[in-house]
Amino acid sequence: MSDTQFDVIVVGSGPGGYTTAIRATQLGFKTAIIEREHLGGICLNWGCIPTKALLRSAEIYSHIKHAEAFGFTVEGKVTINAQKVVERSRKVAAQLSGGVKHLMKKNKITVFDGHGALNGPGKLKVTKDGKPVADLTAKHIILATGARARSLPGLEPDGKLVWTYKEAMVPQGLPKSLLVVGSGAIGIEFASFYRTLGAEVTVVEVMDRVLPVEDEEISALAKKAFEKQGMKIHLGTTVTALKKAADSVTATLKDKAGKESSVTVERVILAVGIVGNVENIGIEGTKVKVDRSHIVVDDYSRTDEPGVYAIGDLTGPPWLAHKAGHEGVICVEKIAGLKDVHPLNTSNIPGCTYCTPQIASVGLTEAAAKAKGHEVKVGRFPFLANGKAIALGEPEGLVKTVFDAKTGELLGAHMIGAEVTEMIQGFGIAKTLETTEAELMHAVFPHPTLSEMMHESVLDAYGKILNY
Repeated sequence: MSDTQFDVIVVGSGPGGYTTAIRATQLGFKTAIIEREHLGGICLNWGCIPTKALLRSAEIYSHIKHAEAFGFTVEGKVTINAQKVVERSRKVAAQLSGGVKHLMKKNKITVFDGHGALNGPGKLKVTKDGKPVADLTAKHIILATGARARSLPGLEPDGKLVWTYKEAMVPQGLPKSLLVVGSGAIGIEFASFYRTLGAEVTVVEVMDRVLPVEDEEISALAKKAFEKQGMKIHLGTTVTALKKAADSVTATLKDKAGKESSVTVERVILAVGIVGNVENIGIEGTKVKVDRSHIVVDDYSRTDEPGVYAIGDLTGPPWLAHKAGHEGVICVEKIAGLKDVHPLNTSNIPGCTYCTPQIASVGLTEAAAKAKGHEVKVGRFPFLANGKAIALGEPEGLVKTVFDAKTGELLGAHMIGAEVTEMIQGFGIAKTLETTEAELMHAVFPHPTLSEMMHESVLDAYGKILNY
């Protein structure tokens, strides 16, 4: 085969795409990957990673402000250098993008710099700035083109006063006031970052609670924590208009009762969901189906077009980087004919929000479990009763577990508090292994750790709690 003929071509090099390409080469496929911007995609360059670097800077600033409580006196005024905060975030992103480049070279994956589009059965055309780069062929073409921020009619971002996540990550300076439209993970993380650094933050959410995909009890605790930090939160509310001035925006808000109010801020961040990048990838004239901007696939990421697959944010929820990577691995392992390949069980995929306090969950919420007909046992354990949490100075939070009362199956786990994004994987593994309450109760958790609360929440569900 020549350098334009491959077994597998992956279009897009985000966490889903580059992971898929690596697994394909491990399975013996001659593999190419197409990337039009930066290796690592949105996640490494404009999403998951750089936002966590920003949030880490905000966390350190918060620690400095509370240094007195830990026995330290900070002399003089602590100032924020927004440029350096952003620079560090960009350096972290660049380092990891370079790491992906190294992985491509290490695994002998051919990288094409350009825009990839289907060009007939088994064919793919690569262009750069409208100029042809290569005409490629492959038996299997995997689309991993990701997604972008959704905009609403009349609320379109302009990159100056009305931001998407991209502008929010590289501010020229820190705005004194900010309106965040949408309280999902992206919106709340930015709200948390800017509020911690001193901005007056208003959050507008059309649903009746913040972080609407989370357990209702966790959402309520999150709202209480955010408001304690000084955020203003409007639930059941929509933004009907944005009126721009020279360096400010006045937003008109309308609640469910139809009552209107307004708020004037320096900047607006739109975080109202994502739209799949289905345009200009050559799916017109194919059997590939699109539903609400996302490509329809089966359990093994196959579209209705033979030899064409789609993974990650381009397909259905949950729209998470770690879900994309696993989908891609399953896809190429199925292509390779491996015998132990099973569809991805999305109920075992943890979700994390890196605001302050952190929020993490896996599986069914209490309400969803009951709606599915389960009789449930629910356990809870508060951070304020955990020695490690108190020693850390982080005594606010909760660990909640939901079990099937008849079988003891762990149906879901939901957490809010310090480091819960690291702890949730324990319950993720438990769900994957189909662990019951008996096995979790027999597991020995180290002391003193935050993870002890996971054990105690299980004990609480069965009336055996020890430390509260």
